Amino acid sequence: MAKLEHSKTRTVLELLSHFELADTSSSPPPSFSTLAISTLSDSETLIYAGTASGALLLLSTDPNSNSDPSSSNNNLKLLRLVVVSDSPVHSIHVVSQIGRVLVVSEGYIYVIDSLLLQPVKKLGFLKGVSAVARRVLSGESGSLNLIGAGGNENASVSQRILKKLGGGIRSNGVKAQDLESNSEDNSCIFAVATGKRILLLEFVVGSRGSRGDRDVDGSFLVTKEIQCVDEGVKAMVWLDDAIVVGTIKGYSLISCVTGQNVLLFSLPDVSSLPFLKLLLKNHKVLLLVDNVGIVVDAQGQPVFGSLVFCHAPDSIGEFSSYVVVVKDGKIELYHKRSGVCVQVLSVGGTGVGQCVIADEEGGSGRFLAAATPSKVFFFRKISPEEQIKDLLRKKNYEEAISLVVELEGEGEMTKDMLSFVHTQVGFLLLFDLHFEEAVDHFLVSETMQPSEIFPFIMRDPNRWSLLVPRNRYWGLHPPPAHIEDVVEDGCLAIQRAIFLRKAGVETAIYDEFLLNPPSRADLLELAFKNFIRYLKVSRDKDLSLPVREGVDTLLMYLYRSLNCTDDMEKLASSENNCIVEELETLLEESGHLRTLAFLYANKGMSSKALAIWRLLARNYSSGLWKESVEENDKDSSTVAISGRKAAAIEASKILNESSDQDLVLQHLGWISEVDQELAVQVLTSERRTNHLSPDDVIAALDPRKVEVLQRYFQWLIEEQGSNDTQFHTLYALSLAKSALEILDTEIATASLDNRRAEDKKNQYERNPIFETPVRERLQIFLHSSDLYEPEEVLELIGESELWLEKAILYRKLGQEILVLQILALKLEDSEAAEQYCAELGRPDAYMQLLDMYLDPQNGKEPMFKAAVRLLHNHGESLDPLQVLERLSPDMPLQLASETILRMLRARLHHHRQGKIVHNLSHAVDVDVRLARLEERARHVQISDESLCDSCHARLGTKLFAMYPDDSIVCYKCFRRQGESTSVTGRNFKRDALFKPGWLVSR
Repeated sequence: MAKLEHSKTRTVLELLSHFELADTSSSPPPSFSTLAISTLSDSETLIYAGTASGALLLLSTDPNSNSDPSSSNNNLKLLRLVVVSDSPVHSIHVVSQIGRVLVVSEGYIYVIDSLLLQPVKKLGFLKGVSAVARRVLSGESGSLNLIGAGGNENASVSQRILKKLGGGIRSNGVKAQDLESNSEDNSCIFAVATGKRILLLEFVVGSRGSRGDRDVDGSFLVTKEIQCVDEGVKAMVWLDDAIVVGTIKGYSLISCVTGQNVLLFSLPDVSSLPFLKLLLKNHKVLLLVDNVGIVVDAQGQPVFGSLVFCHAPDSIGEFSSYVVVVKDGKIELYHKRSGVCVQVLSVGGTGVGQCVIADEEGGSGRFLAAATPSKVFFFRKISPEEQIKDLLRKKNYEEAISLVVELEGEGEMTKDMLSFVHTQVGFLLLFDLHFEEAVDHFLVSETMQPSEIFPFIMRDPNRWSLLVPRNRYWGLHPPPAHIEDVVEDGCLAIQRAIFLRKAGVETAIYDEFLLNPPSRADLLELAFKNFIRYLKVSRDKDLSLPVREGVDTLLMYLYRSLNCTDDMEKLASSENNCIVEELETLLEESGHLRTLAFLYANKGMSSKALAIWRLLARNYSSGLWKESVEENDKDSSTVAISGRKAAAIEASKILNESSDQDLVLQHLGWISEVDQELAVQVLTSERRTNHLSPDDVIAALDPRKVEVLQRYFQWLIEEQGSNDTQFHTLYALSLAKSALEILDTEIATASLDNRRAEDKKNQYERNPIFETPVRERLQIFLHSSDLYEPEEVLELIGESELWLEKAILYRKLGQEILVLQILALKLEDSEAAEQYCAELGRPDAYMQLLDMYLDPQNGKEPMFKAAVRLLHNHGESLDPLQVLERLSPDMPLQLASETILRMLRARLHHHRQGKIVHNLSHAVDVDVRLARLEERARHVQISDESLCDSCHARLGTKLFAMYPDDSIVCYKCFRRQGESTSVTGRNFKRDALFKPGWLVSR
C-alpha cells in the first residue's frame, strides 16, 4: 500500500569520516589538489592528500569504525605532513608493493617512502613531466618485451643523462629477459610524459635496503623512449601494450611495443580539458569529452555504452560497478553498464571550488575519498544486504531486484540470495495488497517453500503449523497472518489514507487505491486466485510428503472459497495428496458432494464415495438438486448427460475396479435403474482382480432386469467360456421367456395400425444392450450350445408358435420326424427340410419327407408342389418303385409325369453306366493279372561276379532274393531285411512301386 518513491538514488556509499585543513597548524591553510588511497591492513587505510602549496599530508583511518562522522571523535587523523615542493601537487601514485609514493609536482617526480618517514628524493633527470601512468596488465594480452623493432635508435640522449646520475641506471636498450626478471614485487613500470616524449621506466628498489627500511634509494631503468607525440599531454593511462594519452587536440592510442600512434577521438575547439580514468575492475579506459564518458578497451574499441553526466566533472573515480564523478561539491555514482545515476551525495555547497576523488588501489570498490579545497571525506561501501534493505524500505522493489541481479552477475552475491530477495519482495507486496506481483516474485524464487504461505490461507493452529519456517527475513514486513486479516488491515489503512488526503495530509498509500478503493471481496478473490496460481506451480516441485499434503489440501480449500467446482472435481479425481479429514466437513457443508465423492474414490474410500453417488442419483431424480449437464466428446459430437446418469457413470467407474462383491451387489440395483448398460459393464468388468461369483450375482439381480441378466449370461458363456449346464439352461430359458413375451406382444398389438405395431415390435425386440433381436439370439444359442437341457426349454415353449426354436430343440433330442414335420408342414420351408435330410445322409429321409408332403395329416391338403420340388432335386437318389407306390392317385399327372420320366431315365442310365464300369474293371483286373504273371516269370541271370547289394558278398551258387526295384541280396540279408523293405530303404507296403509294363494300356 505504501507509495513507491521513484528515486534515482541507491545507498551505495556512506560517509565514514572527514578531515578539515583548518585542523592543521599551517596558516593560511592550503587547499587540496589531489588524493590517493592505500590500504595497509583491514584495520588501517592511508589517504595521501596533496595541496596547492606543494605539501603532502598522510591521513589514517580505521575503515571498520562505526563512529558518527559528525561527532568530535572523528577517526580520520593526520599522521604526517611533508613539503614536496613550492608548486601544487599534480598527482600522487602509490606503489604499495615496493612501499614507495611518487609525487608529480612542478614538472618533476618526487619519490618518498609510503609512511613519509624518509626524506623526499627528486628525480632531476626527468624535467617537464606532465603525466605519469603506471602499467596495468589485464591478463588477456600485453607483452613484457617493450623494446620492439629499432628500440635503440632514440636512446642516446637518455643514456647520457642516466649515466651522469649513476645508481645503476640502464639505457632503454634493456633486453626483454632482463625486464622480465626484474618485473617482480620489488619493481614497478611507469610511463612518463615529458614534452614530446614518453619514457617507459622501471623503478627497482635498491639492494642496500629492504622494503621495511623505507629507503627511497633505487634504480630507474629507461626501457624505452617513444617520440613524436603532441606536446602538452594532459592525461595518460597504460593498459597492457596500449598507452592512451589525452591532449588538448584529442585522445590517441600508442603502442608501447611498436610506437605506433592512432587517433581515437578529436576534441572540439571549445571543450573541457581531456581526462582519462583507468577502470581497473573491468580493465577498460574511460575518456571524457565534456560531460560524456566513453569507455574503450585496450585496442581503443568502444565498449558498454556512453556515460552522460549532468556536468563536466572535476574528477572521476571508480567504485566497484560504478563510475564516480564530482562537481561543485556533489558526488554522483553512475552504473557502468546502464549509465543510470544511482546515488548523489553532497560534500559542499554550490561554488565550493575544485573537487577531487580518489579510489582504492586495485579497483576493489570498498573505499572512496573525496576532497573539496578544505575538507577530505572518506566513504566506504555499504554492504549489498544493507543496500537492498534500503531500497526495500523505500518500496523501490524493481531497483532492489535489479541490484541483486547485477551483484550476482559480478559474483558478489549468490543465486540463493537472489531468491531470498525475491521472496522478501513478494511478502512486502503481499502486505501492500499487490497479490499478483507478490506471487510473481514467489514463483521466481528457488528457495521459497510453499509452506511459507500456509498461514495466509489457514489460520493457526492447524495440521501444518510446525512446517512453516519461522523466518522473518530482514524483518521488513509484519509476521504472517491470515489473508482476511491482511486485507482487513489494508482496507482500514486505505480508508484512513482517504480521510487524511481530504484533510490535506499526504500518505504513503498507492494512488490507485485512493482513486478507486477496492472492495474487501475483490481483494480476497484476487488473493485467492494468485495463491491458487502459486500452489498449482508448487505441485510440480519436489516436496516432502507433509508439504505436498498441505499444498493440495489448501488448494482445494481455495477452490472451494471461489466456488471453482470444475477445478475442485478435477483436483479430487486426479492424483493428489489432499487430507480427507480436513475437507470432509467443509465440502459437505458447502454442498460440493461430487467433489467429496471424487476425493473418497481417489483415496480408496469406495464405500463412502458410492454412498454419495447413490444419494446424488436419488436426489437428482426427486428434484432436490438442480439437473446438471455434462458434455462428453464422442465422434466430434456433443452428447448431453443428465446429472442422474453422470452419478451412475462415476459409481460404475469405482465398481468396475472393485473386487468387493458385497459392495458391487449393494449398488448394482440403483445403477441398473438408471442405465442397464452401466450395470452390465460393472458385472462384466475385466479390470477387477477377482471376478464376482456368478451364483451370487444371479441371485442378487432384479428379475425384472431381464436384459442385464441375459447379457451377463452371454458374457459368462461366450467370453468367459463357462461350461456350466445350469448357466446354459438358465440363459436359454431367459431368452425363451423374452421371445414368448414378444410373441404375445405381437399378437396383442395386431389390432393397431401398421406403424404403431412396428414401433411396438421394435420396442420389445430391441434393447440398447443388444444389437440383435431376442428370437435371433435364442435361435443362435439353441443351435450353437450343447450344454443346456432341451427338455426344459421345450416344456416352456411347447404350446407356443416358436416352431423354428422347437425344430432346433427336437433336433438336439434326435427326433427326426418331428423336425421334418415342423420344417415341412408348420414352417413350410422346403429348402430347410431338404437340407436337414441331406445332413441325415439317408435316402429313407427323403422318402419320409415325400410321405409328409403327400399325406400331411390333420386335414391338410397334400403339398404336391413341394413333393415335385423334392423329386426334382433328389429324385435320382430315390427308388422309382417306392416313389410310384407312394404317389397319391389324386396327384395331377401333369405335375409328376415329367419328374417320374426323368427318374426312370436316370435309373436306366445309372444301370447301363454300372455295366460299363463293371466291364472296364474286369478288363483292368485281367491286365493286372497278366502283368503279375509276366513279372513272376521273368528270369534273372547270376554270374560268379554278381554281388549282394547289401553285404557285397559273392553270390555264386548261393540262394538269393530280388526285390521289385531290381535290387538283389543274398538269403541271409533277405532274412535280416524282410520282404517289404529293400536295400535302398524303400518300404513297398507304404510306398508301392509301379512299372510301366504293369499299367493297363487300354
